[in-house]
Amino acid sequence: MTQRPSAAVFSAGSWGTALAKILGDAGTDVTVHARRSEIADAINREHRNPHYFPDIELPAALTATTDPAAALTGADFLVLSIPAQTLRTALASWAPHIGSDTVIVSLMKGIEQGSHLRASQIITEVAGVNADRVAVLSGPNLAREIMDGQPAAATVACPDQDAAHRFQRACHTPYFRPYTSSDVTGCELGGAVKNVIALAVGIADGMGMGHNAQAMLITRGLAETTRLAVAMGADAATLAGLSGLGDLVTTCSSPLSRNRTFGSHLGQGMSVQEATAATRQTTEGVKSAEAILALARDHDVEMPITDTMSALLHEKVTLDEAAAALMQRPPKPER
Repeated sequence: MTQRPSAAVFSAGSWGTALAKILGDAGTDVTVHARRSEIADAINREHRNPHYFPDIELPAALTATTDPAAALTGADFLVLSIPAQTLRTALASWAPHIGSDTVIVSLMKGIEQGSHLRASQIITEVAGVNADRVAVLSGPNLAREIMDGQPAAATVACPDQDAAHRFQRACHTPYFRPYTSSDVTGCELGGAVKNVIALAVGIADGMGMGHNAQAMLITRGLAETTRLAVAMGADAATLAGLSGLGDLVTTCSSPLSRNRTFGSHLGQGMSVQEATAATRQTTEGVKSAEAILALARDHDVEMPITDTMSALLHEKVTLDEAAAALMQRPPKPER
C-alpha cells in the first residue's frame, strides 16, 4: 500500500487555507501552521478557518498547530504562503525544523525589497537547501473560487522533475489540475509582475476607463513581463501559460483580486495609505514594484507600466500624469 504524502502549510491565510484544502481533498495528510491559537483551535475543532472562510468546511483529516516543529515533523512538503517581504525572517526561525528530504514549495508572488531576490532564491539561501528541493506553484488561482470547488489549474515548477511530479500528485483533485515545468524563473516572474500590471488595470477601471484601455494594459503588461523573464533566463513560452498569461488575466480582471482592487481605490482618488487601509490584506504589487523595476534596470529591460506604477506609488507623479505618460510614449512596432 502506497504511503500517503504529507504536507505542512505555513500559514493559515486565504491562499494557504485554500491550498491546504486542495491537498487534503487530494488525499494528502495536511498540517496547517497558524500564528494565532484561536485559528488553529477552530480548524481542529470546527474544521473551518473563521477568519477567512467561515462558511467552508475543511477536510476532516486536516489539522492545525501553532508549533512549527510539530507541523514539520515527517512532512514531505513544506508549503510557504506568507508575504514575500516577511519570508526571510520567518523562514530563518523555521529552517532548523525542516527535514533533510522535505521539498519546499513557494506560493509567494513577490520580489524582495533591497535584495531583489525571488522567493525560491531566498529559500535556498536561508534554508541552506539546493535549488532542486525548491518548487513554485503559480497560476490563476483565486482562493475564494477554489474554496467553492470551482475549476482551476496551476503550474508546479521545479528543477527536479521528480519532485515536481510528486507535488503534482499530492495536489491533484477533480477541481484543481496542476501541470509541471522546470522554469522556476519564468513562473516566479510571471506571478510577481502581474500584480503590478493589475494595479495599473485597477487604476484604469477606477478612473472610468473602458475595456479597451484595460486590454491594452494587460497585453502590454504581458510583453514587458516576458522581456524581463527572458532576459533573466526564462522560457518565453512559460509567460504564455498558466503562471504567465493565465495568472495575469485573472488578477487583472477579477474583483476578488487584491491588486486590482487596490489599484481601483487609487483610481478613485484614494492615497496609497488610504488604499492600504481599505484593502486590508497584503498587496504584493505595491511591495514589489520598485524591486521589479530595479531588476529591469539591472537587465537593461524597458518596463514602462512598472516604471509608471512605481513612480505613482511613491507619489512622484499624479494619476493624470501617469495615464498621460503611458499614452504619450513614442509609437513603435509591436513586440
